[in-house]
Amino acid sequence: METLELVPYPAQVIFTKGSITIETAPRLVGDDAFAAEISLGAAQIAEIGFPSEPDTAIEIRCAVDRELQNEAYRLSITDTGLFLFAGTGIGIFHAIQTARQLLLPAKKTGTVTLPCVNIDDEPRFSWRGCMLDTARNYFTPAFIKKLIDLAALHHLNVFHWHLTDDQGWRFSVPKYPALDEKSSWRIDPRMKQNGFKIEGMYSAAEIREIVAYAAARHVEVVPEVDFPGHASALLAAYPELGCTGGPYHVEGEFGIFEDVLCAGNDEIFDFAGAVFDELADLFPSRYVHIGGDEVLFNRWKDCPKCQARMRELSLQKESKLQSWITVKLSEMLRARGKTAVGWDEVLQETDTFKLPEDFIVMSWRGKEGGIEATAKGHRVIMTPVSDGCYVNFKPLDNAEEPGHLSVCTVRQSYETEPVAGEMNEDQAKLVLGGQCNLWTEVIYASRIAEYMLFPRLSAVAEAFWSPKRSRSLASFQERLPALRERLDALDVNQYRGPLE
Repeated sequence: METLELVPYPAQVIFTKGSITIETAPRLVGDDAFAAEISLGAAQIAEIGFPSEPDTAIEIRCAVDRELQNEAYRLSITDTGLFLFAGTGIGIFHAIQTARQLLLPAKKTGTVTLPCVNIDDEPRFSWRGCMLDTARNYFTPAFIKKLIDLAALHHLNVFHWHLTDDQGWRFSVPKYPALDEKSSWRIDPRMKQNGFKIEGMYSAAEIREIVAYAAARHVEVVPEVDFPGHASALLAAYPELGCTGGPYHVEGEFGIFEDVLCAGNDEIFDFAGAVFDELADLFPSRYVHIGGDEVLFNRWKDCPKCQARMRELSLQKESKLQSWITVKLSEMLRARGKTAVGWDEVLQETDTFKLPEDFIVMSWRGKEGGIEATAKGHRVIMTPVSDGCYVNFKPLDNAEEPGHLSVCTVRQSYETEPVAGEMNEDQAKLVLGGQCNLWTEVIYASRIAEYMLFPRLSAVAEAFWSPKRSRSLASFQERLPALRERLDALDVNQYRGPLE
């Protein structure tokens, strides 16, 4: 059976007779409605390095087809050229990226022969994401842009940017300047004897540049700021926002820590408002991720202000303060035209303060959070820790492999499934999609990050894009050598071991 060496694999592929050999730089042309996508695509194809002979160039022609909606596209390869059709800019962008995948082998050989084929394609899910944790370790804007480009090549459309945690705060908030001075660096205790300092902040200009870079590739950048837990870096700069008043420090160790924002102090909402104003200015995304995971309640139990807040709200359990905070933060974001996203712990203790209907739950501790959230009518993003989505885990159960905490094989990533079997039809419709997450506690450099991401990012991309009925690990394995060659052509470090 014939197959195209594409990842993710298109929804429908029909081979026709013949082939086309491209030996000189093809010319990308088309409808003015796609001018931006054509300009970017032409630059990307030029980077492949075909010999340039414009008089004999084969055309890749982009045309509007209004019957193709949203992200759908059609690509036809004939013996005279490539013809791309879409109804939207994002659709034609996906078509160009598919063509780019097929052309990339020429970076090594200088020529490529393609079979004549008709492709009709569209995604299974609307949210196809990748998360990078830049709080534990700082990664340069250049690497982030490289990752966004690679994600877009695989038809991913969300970059979830984890910007704050116990180990670092990575963007400026003008009303709170001490974040730059005190929250943006830490000493790694495992290398303390060498004074190993982890530091870095993203300037507003750098963030705008990354957001614009992503937007050109139809990737939405969703920022995450953790509330009310994972707050050590924040509290190091503004100890008055904690329950004890400190002293606090930016954590050099990893784990879950007692100190959280003080639920009895209204100043935490003044701070959140300033943060949300800055995020609204920097990120045009519809969404802001507010964290909400791994909050410990011991400080609230011992804090007079928090206990007074509980009496004010007639609450009997400290854990209910988190749902109260979640609701307030959601309302603050809604007032700024944003929708809140949070990890699945936000579902806990919501009988008194119900989770807002528009709140999006990101289910990470398993599929149970997604099942519960959809049963309550919430939209869900599935990224379960035990189901192939955590690429900070070792790619193989081998002491020689990088990563920590657990194992996540390429096969597990490929077989991840956003719709849980326990969901009924109505619940399944609330699953927006899924994403893979790269937490970076032990990922110190971009080359290590690439190794952890690829090819597992490629595997989950197919799980989120391609029809479930057509997915096959055997087919993915057959296409893997060509994928590896494309990644090599793009200077991507990658895991090359067994799939399981």
